[in-house]
Amino acid sequence: MRSRLVVILFILLLGGCSSIAFVQQSWQGQREVMALSVPIVELLESAETDPALKTRLAEALAARRFASAALGLPHNLSYTRYSALPRPYALWNLFVTPELSLEPIQHCYLMTGCLAYKGYFSRDAADAAAQDWQRQGMDVFIGNIPAYSTLGWYDDPLLSSMLHWDDDYVALTLFHELAHQQFYLKDETAFNESFASFVGQEGLRQWRANNGLLPPDPALERQQAEFNALIIAARERLQIIYSMDLPDPAIRVAKVQEIARLRTGYQHWRDEKWQGSSRFDSWFDGELNNASLLPFGLYDQWVPAFTELFRRQNADWQRFYREVERLGNLASDERLGQLAALTDLDSNSGE
Repeated sequence: MRSRLVVILFILLLGGCSSIAFVQQSWQGQREVMALSVPIVELLESAETDPALKTRLAEALAARRFASAALGLPHNLSYTRYSALPRPYALWNLFVTPELSLEPIQHCYLMTGCLAYKGYFSRDAADAAAQDWQRQGMDVFIGNIPAYSTLGWYDDPLLSSMLHWDDDYVALTLFHELAHQQFYLKDETAFNESFASFVGQEGLRQWRANNGLLPPDPALERQQAEFNALIIAARERLQIIYSMDLPDPAIRVAKVQEIARLRTGYQHWRDEKWQGSSRFDSWFDGELNNASLLPFGLYDQWVPAFTELFRRQNADWQRFYREVERLGNLASDERLGQLAALTDLDSNSGE
């Protein structure tokens, strides 16, 4: 265990884009997560384990077995252990952009490539880093992260932060994170997250069917898609504003107006289209700025393309994974062209 941690630390340092303090907190945070992990089977057999937790862990372990047996995802020890964390979330991801730009500050590492965020195991550390960026005039956003993948470097445990929600969420998250172990393309966040999102969503449908349950509620899926589209449309309008040849004060005024338009648009959708659903209110309760708009679209931009790709492989998971790897080996422009074509095919098939 210690030798693996030292290797990880050395590789992160070679990345050249992280401070010693950040690398140290990453090392200590990951070490704590692994030190707290206990085999789920031991917890299920223990008389000291809370009965409600036993039920959740048994369901999660069944979903983990299904992931490899039915979805063809990696067969390893990931998610066969459980870590009860001393905090509500596993990580806090910090997104940073300039005040008048939607281009994220990138953070680059040898293992993962460049990412549009930086993950902290401590909320206080994330807050301190955010304040440093704000003093430089940047927009910042901190996202609560219940789960993450080490891409197979560790046998990732099931985390207590993943149990805040229902069993469907746990199963979907397991499938999503295992998909990152199945295939990961450096420097291609939208590709990686869309692929994992498709695997999670389709895996959940198959998992529910395997258990004799109805498919996930399409109304909730549609609501999530409409919410994402609302945010992405606002981001696209801001992108146009930032590209205009205007003085900074005028652009700042236009930015404030656009964010106010977004809030008004959300209130209309919530009250008129979603029958007063408060599902997304907590996100709007926070500060809205360039950085808070960044995560949207990354997780679903190419989901329609992977949906069509899966259909063309006759829903055969192994054939599908081989095609995903083929796409990943293409040059960037060619890969984007094929993804766009697959998206169009998926849209046309739904007409």
